[in-house]
Amino acid sequence: MKIPGKMAHEVLRHSVMKPATCNYPAEKQKMPEHFRGRIRYKAEKCIGCKFCVRDCPARAIEIFKVADKVFEAKFYLDRCIYCGQCVDSCPKDALELTPDFELAQIDKEKLRVVCRREEGEDKPEEPS
Repeated sequence: MKIPGKMAHEVLRHSVMKPATCNYPAEKQKMPEHFRGRIRYKAEKCIGCKFCVRDCPARAIEIFKVADKVFEAKFYLDRCIYCGQCVDSCPKDALELTPDFELAQIDKEKLRVVCRREEGEDKPEEPS
């Protein structure tokens, strides 16, 4: 079987080039600085203004006022389009986008994150 001249040229050229892809998941790549991954909620900074809820195009955020200065936030990561609009609209920087992108789950309920902070608590409750 003869290899056509054009194909032989391509085979030889690509045999000396470095691979175009990485060996994922064995080799993890570092994400770019402004990568838009999983949302991190900082309950201690949240004032309950609901600007993030209003501006979210996917309706992936709900914030409930439980008591005075006590809020519960519910994030639907299965709905989120990771546009970052909620982060941009938050006046107190209570939301940030992390470089975490490995969100695959079999159970959809695991993509619903509830965060709650009681008054006086230092850290919010974040079930995974």
